[in-house]
Amino acid sequence: MNEIYVTGHRNPDTDSIAAAMAYANLRNALGDREYKAVRIGAINDETNNVLKHFGFDPPEYIQNMRTQVRDLDFDRPPELNRSVTVDLAWRTMREGKIATIPILNEDCTLYGMLSAGDIATYDMQTIYSNHIDGLPLFNLLSVLEGQLVNEFGNLPEEVSGNVCIALPQSYDDPTMMSENSIVICGNQPKLIKQALQANVSCLIICQADISPELTEHAGPTPIVFTPLDARKTARVIHQAIPVERVCHTDDIIFFHLSDYIDDVKETLLKSRFRSYPVLDDKSHVVGTLSRFHLLSPRRKRVVLVDHNEASQSVPGLDQVEILEIIDHHRLADIQTKQPISVRNEAVGSTNTIISSMYQEHGVMPSPKMAGLMAAAILSDTVMFKSPTCTKRDVAMAERLARIANVSLEDLGKELFSVSGAENKTAEELFKTDYKQFHISEQNIGVSQITCADSSSLVARHEEFIEMMKKLKKNNDFDIVMLMITDVLLEGSHIYYVGGDDDIKQAFSVEPVDNHFFLKGVMSRKKQIIPMLTALWG
Repeated sequence: MNEIYVTGHRNPDTDSIAAAMAYANLRNALGDREYKAVRIGAINDETNNVLKHFGFDPPEYIQNMRTQVRDLDFDRPPELNRSVTVDLAWRTMREGKIATIPILNEDCTLYGMLSAGDIATYDMQTIYSNHIDGLPLFNLLSVLEGQLVNEFGNLPEEVSGNVCIALPQSYDDPTMMSENSIVICGNQPKLIKQALQANVSCLIICQADISPELTEHAGPTPIVFTPLDARKTARVIHQAIPVERVCHTDDIIFFHLSDYIDDVKETLLKSRFRSYPVLDDKSHVVGTLSRFHLLSPRRKRVVLVDHNEASQSVPGLDQVEILEIIDHHRLADIQTKQPISVRNEAVGSTNTIISSMYQEHGVMPSPKMAGLMAAAILSDTVMFKSPTCTKRDVAMAERLARIANVSLEDLGKELFSVSGAENKTAEELFKTDYKQFHISEQNIGVSQITCADSSSLVARHEEFIEMMKKLKKNNDFDIVMLMITDVLLEGSHIYYVGGDDDIKQAFSVEPVDNHFFLKGVMSRKKQIIPMLTALWG
């Protein structure tokens, strides 16, 4: 409930995933235990291999950040088993000033909902009907604070019958003295004897001394002594029935912790119940929700790393509370409702910034974490060949490599070997590192695949072009581009769909079949996007 999510962008690369994990690890090391690294997109092969190499599991996947029931301060009233007495339920509700209470099965799943109105309705019904069916003897003893005289006899587990208060004129009343009667009396020996001879369903003796001779004549009739008077006994005996017979069980509206508040509001508009049970993922009851809980929902708290653009961030960003942004990209369009900490530096990798934060706080990353961060810097700077790379990136990667005891050269070769590409569709490869941009009313999508040998990918250019055409049509893009960046060639093959004139003008090229090669172009952020921005800006 108090977690702070640290997340990278929607199509996470190695820098994005490692940055989220590294920053959450730093904050937890500093005592802020609620920080948790998550991801909002699928992990690509490069990142997956790096995580396996250093022994990490991928962060938890979060589909969106919309406010959920789990984010509300809903009530957590006592929960009662369906077998407890109505008397106990009423006392629990009265003492806790609770209007509605969940009733559970033995496995803690929901059986029904009990309200004060349910108890009041039942209580009024007992005025007109004094018959009770299947009243557990154990429950009866509880509400009457009673003692069973013949407890060692062969007695029934339940009693049924008409509740009768015996008066002197009742001695000769055959409707009272029968097997279908629960007789309440005082110290009336003659009546007690007659009731036992008639084998009444149950005999309740109020405020009298226990007579040892009673057990001799009891037979199958349970005999209960109670300190309560006859009037109160006659009233509370009806409260001894299991609460499962009184509570509401039909058409119960309930919510799960994972339900979204927007959907909950729609449901509440169509119903008139006072409160609604809340269930966890195992269908166990964890609380109750009322309308007023929706007035001021607690927003999820989020730290954004490696991005600050709404289109690249998690769905439902407008419903979260952004606490921090740590990034190395251009400032974009994310807005906050209050001042926050923003750390944006002109370096080649977000992990370079976070590594500096480790140093500033005097925290040494573990060898595994240092290796992961070094790999992320290598990935985002394309083994230091990207124009975004700075001396700080190189120095920090070398420092992390020494902590992790790894070779940057060997790590780089492992990073950019595109293995298994032949078994993947063009769309799967395209979405490995794909981002959307909105520049001066122009919507573009740009993917980048970085490798040490681009020949096998270039050979599949027709597949990529067809896939990009569909993407452009389905998403109403102006331009869709693919960068196949070859580390050894130190340049990028560019394939594109849409905006021929803009492409020619922005990059000063003459494309052939929607393709051209840009020598020295290794960065989408610092070389491709700025050229388009300059054209349309």
